[in-house]
Amino acid sequence: MDKFKRTLQQSKRFIIIIGVLWVFLAIVLVSPIAYSIKEATNSAGQFNLNIFLEDIVPAITSFSSITKMFSKEYFGTFTSCLINYTILFVVCSIIGFIKTKPKGEYHDMEHGSSDWSEHGEQYRILNKNKGIILAEDNYLPVDKRGNINTLIVGRFRFW
Repeated sequence: MDKFKRTLQQSKRFIIIIGVLWVFLAIVLVSPIAYSIKEATNSAGQFNLNIFLEDIVPAITSFSSITKMFSKEYFGTFTSCLINYTILFVVCSIIGFIKTKPKGEYHDMEHGSSDWSEHGEQYRILNKNKGIILAEDNYLPVDKRGNINTLIVGRFRFW
């Protein structure tokens, strides 16, 4: 449950975008599709694919189908298309949230930092003045006895 809360907190702006996208697609696609379905369905209740394909492009390009959706003739078809579209959109959004949830407890957190020691404790291993430069005021001594194997992760810049 904690992962889901963190996902929602990190995805607040995406939730707004998803809502706007839902409204936009409902206006631009669902109403023309509902209009074309109603026009392609004859009085006997049979669907004609040729009429649907002929009507869909003009319905999308002209916004006249949007105004017709609230008439008594088209409202039932529009409502059922909108419900089906909303269910499909919610399922796709949930899948998207599941895919973007944090993979582990430390997702998007720094796994290491230069604050790994306090009060000069790192100078038992490192040197403050000379050696191979690791970071500011942190040098790997070249004259130290024992195991000084070190993994350095980062980038090396040339000017």
